Amino acid sequence: MNADLIIVGAGMVGSTLALALKDSGLNIVLLDSNSLSVAPFSPAQPFESRVSALSIASQRILERVAAWPGIVARRVSPYSDMHVWDGSGTGNIHFSASSLHAEVLGHIVENRLVQDALLEQLQQSSITLMAESHIELLRRSGQEWLMQLADGTEIRSPLVIGADGANSAIRRLTGMATREWDYLHHAIVTSVRCEKPHQHTAWQRFTDEGPLALLPLQHSDGQNWCSIVWSIPPERAQAVMALDDAAFCSALGQACEQRLGVIEHAEPRHSIPLRQRHAKRYVAPGLALIGDAAHSIHPLAGQGVNLGFLDAAALAQVILHALQRGEQIASERVLSRFERQRMPDNLTMMAAMDGFQHLFQADALPVRLLRNMGLTAVDDCSQAKALFMRHALGLGHNLPDLARP
Repeated sequence: MNADLIIVGAGMVGSTLALALKDSGLNIVLLDSNSLSVAPFSPAQPFESRVSALSIASQRILERVAAWPGIVARRVSPYSDMHVWDGSGTGNIHFSASSLHAEVLGHIVENRLVQDALLEQLQQSSITLMAESHIELLRRSGQEWLMQLADGTEIRSPLVIGADGANSAIRRLTGMATREWDYLHHAIVTSVRCEKPHQHTAWQRFTDEGPLALLPLQHSDGQNWCSIVWSIPPERAQAVMALDDAAFCSALGQACEQRLGVIEHAEPRHSIPLRQRHAKRYVAPGLALIGDAAHSIHPLAGQGVNLGFLDAAALAQVILHALQRGEQIASERVLSRFERQRMPDNLTMMAAMDGFQHLFQADALPVRLLRNMGLTAVDDCSQAKALFMRHALGLGHNLPDLARP
């Protein structure tokens, strides 16, 4: 089989790239090791444990690839405010959409629902979808890549895109080097029902052990649901995972200072090791990495998937412009335009999240005093808050075409 472009990884980022290129005239193959079937949805079903805080820029991208209506038809949870406070002091900061003359800061959406809305659009396109496909061999053959799958299928293409997540097989098989380190934290994720309404607000407390986020969810039962991301050391995570439901709800309530009252119920929990990775290069001749395959960051501000959507939009734009100019889309010269656009922004966000993580884990009293003073100072400075929010929401100027208003 021959293709103009192979995208490996049909997750949220890889699927978005494929849809952004569906009218390009390219023969595109999108393959994944998992099933590519759309799951039935009921408004009464429990929440998936993995959620994303989609920025305004990500919403625009999903609208442009026609997936946003399918997401809204399932379940989205808009939030208009964010409260962040230091559990070891008095510092706090409040972000509000109204200060930017916006209706919302973003939407909390279950990853599976985003994926299914994208799959619906892919199934209506001419893109070749290959589910449950496992790569056994990938090697350079002249000006092309030769990919061999476990079932014996061979695919040749001048361009391969790795969108296959943090443990990317494409990155490993092609020898793309990374810088990485362990945060020495695990994230416990689940959905919980709270006593008090979340007020369409994202709540985040920096504890001595790590950050704890309660993200607002909307359910058809009208109850007060939140998704939680609780970052704690591995030993502590193991102990928390071993608690029964009642003890877990009690421990979680204490950790968030019962900001939303008693934690009344928790869905099944998952513990995820946290590790930061960043590819030293995003591109090589006939090769590009996007999303978590290129960079994975701490889930501190829910920016990981938003960076991935911007990657997909930027790479699609580079490829489409190259096609218009009659250039070879697999050339490193063309692909480097994508790397130059995205790597600085990704590194900036990664550095900021890493800095926050270290700052709020510092025990020294002078550091605690400074960070509390800093939070209060930023909260008092409307211009600083607006700048931070605009960047987080994807309202800046250096945006790919798909993410612009």
